[in-house]
Amino acid sequence: MSVPEKAAERGVPSLVWRAGQERRLAMIRAAAGDRLDGGAILDVGCGIGVYLDALRAHTPYVFGVEVEGEYAREAAARGYVTQALGERLPFAEGCFDLVLSHEVIEHVADDRACVADMVRVLKPGGRLVLFCPNRWYPFETHGHYWRGVYHFGNTPLINYLPDPLRNRLVPHARAYTVAGLRRLLRGLPVRVVVHTQIYPGYDNLVQRWPVLGRMVRWLSYRLERTPLRLWGLSHFLVVEKVI
Repeated sequence: MSVPEKAAERGVPSLVWRAGQERRLAMIRAAAGDRLDGGAILDVGCGIGVYLDALRAHTPYVFGVEVEGEYAREAAARGYVTQALGERLPFAEGCFDLVLSHEVIEHVADDRACVADMVRVLKPGGRLVLFCPNRWYPFETHGHYWRGVYHFGNTPLINYLPDPLRNRLVPHARAYTVAGLRRLLRGLPVRVVVHTQIYPGYDNLVQRWPVLGRMVRWLSYRLERTPLRLWGLSHFLVVEKVI
């Protein structure tokens, strides 16, 4: 498997901290409320641990799980991190006040089992904050396969194809509709607190063409307040454990 193929299958963690990450951190803070103040936090699929660093400003009780050994070892320098699958978290039931899943469930073998196990380790009243790809975003960001050859980069309109064809072109990553994401919660002891869609941070665009990038960012963030948010890059879902 090539490096780009592996990155597409497992995902590429946040490697640097820019405006896009800062904005998502603000959303996490708002969703968590006072659960961050000294609470126990778990980042499932923590990558190299950039969100662990940011969350440690609020509480020392920050833990991470990462399936890739190389990333887990690097993240371990930032706090307690263990190498494990998201579907089988190595923690007892009811341990955490907040669980974060940042662009991870589209890559796991069993997304339903992963969501269920994240809910399992939440305390009653604890919250799961989840970001994942939106099926209606005009580009598939994980690349695609064509005639057995992997093509890296953003591919337009693939996610608008019927499931059988879309999944042949992108077998390595999922994208979710609102209904599809909600189905993962069916039968779990949670209530939905927030569910919306958000646009990208456009950090690369801002870096290359500052004026254009800031204009696109400004417009996109205002679209999030309208029905056009349905074409955003990612779902932002917050659920609370009720028992």
